[in-house]
Amino acid sequence: MIDQTVTILGIESSCDDTAAAIVRGVPGVGGGDILSSVVAGQESLHAPFGGVVPEIAARAHAERLDICVQQALDEAGVTLADVDAIAVTSGPGLIGGVLSGVMCAKCLAAPTAKPLIGINHLAGHALTPRLTDGLNFPYLMLLVSGGHCQFIAVEGPDTFRRMGGTIDDAPGEAFDKTAKLLGLGYPGGPEVEREAFSGDPSRFKFPRPLLNRKDCDMSFSGLKTALRRERDKLVAEHGGLKQQDRADLCAGFQQAIADVLTQKSRRACASFKETYATNSATIAVAGGVAANTLIRAQLTDMADEQGFTFLAPPLKLCTDNAAMIAWAGIEQMALPDFDPHAEIIARPRWPLDKTAKPMLGSGKKGAKA
Repeated sequence: MIDQTVTILGIESSCDDTAAAIVRGVPGVGGGDILSSVVAGQESLHAPFGGVVPEIAARAHAERLDICVQQALDEAGVTLADVDAIAVTSGPGLIGGVLSGVMCAKCLAAPTAKPLIGINHLAGHALTPRLTDGLNFPYLMLLVSGGHCQFIAVEGPDTFRRMGGTIDDAPGEAFDKTAKLLGLGYPGGPEVEREAFSGDPSRFKFPRPLLNRKDCDMSFSGLKTALRRERDKLVAEHGGLKQQDRADLCAGFQQAIADVLTQKSRRACASFKETYATNSATIAVAGGVAANTLIRAQLTDMADEQGFTFLAPPLKLCTDNAAMIAWAGIEQMALPDFDPHAEIIARPRWPLDKTAKPMLGSGKKGAKA
């Protein structure tokens, strides 16, 4: 256990963003200083395919990681010798990208004898409110991104309880696939939101899956199917999609996603209050989908209605970044059993709540979520 100010190099490469950051803070004490945060996106590489291509992503990480690390050190005004430890995303994610980051971190740590800390990517998101706002445990986190959607009760630096999640697609994945169905660009979330601004969300009657269930689980794959049917019907009737048709489809789809997230968040808040016997609590949101204006607005109103404080970190910290990984490393250093020499392996799957039953199935590589 360490209880003095430390400076950590964070490395993130779990999907299609290559990132490095320098963060300073005191383990066990909320609130840290981001000295630098570098993110090299890959949108232009994957746009022609309408989604992330794992092999292309892995190669891009291998080419950019050392550049991002050096830029992060330079912007922070420090050298590798000034760094107390290195934290790296070691799962879950696209295994090629995760391996690239882990091997880079090991190559930096071995000759310098720096402690190396393997971080669960989801823990990085879940602990971001501690970095930005010094939020005290416990709090409720809605992690909503391209690959994940979960309600998590954050009880400590390595103690997370899953309260619910998606049983199929994540919202970000649904946005990307919808954009592809409608001939929009990548990444899909911002493209669908842009189209939806001029659309009528009430024109198409899209389903709100699982709202009849009283738990916090969600489903989004049926929404894609419903949108495809409506698109095909319009194409068959008119020989193609008019601009207004596309805008209305996007608006209706976005509204359905927002309604599901809002209603399920309402139930998660009620469950959190009951479980932790508190009348004053915070719900935080992280992940790329948290940047959606409509979703943020509805969640803000819901939180106020439930007596919760709504907290959304800055947009640049909602999407994948290495500052959250560095901070999660600082949080790990406060644990009584912290081992600076623990073996680090790359994991394609790594559930936050190890006691919860798998939601998306399990195989030789472990539970998916």
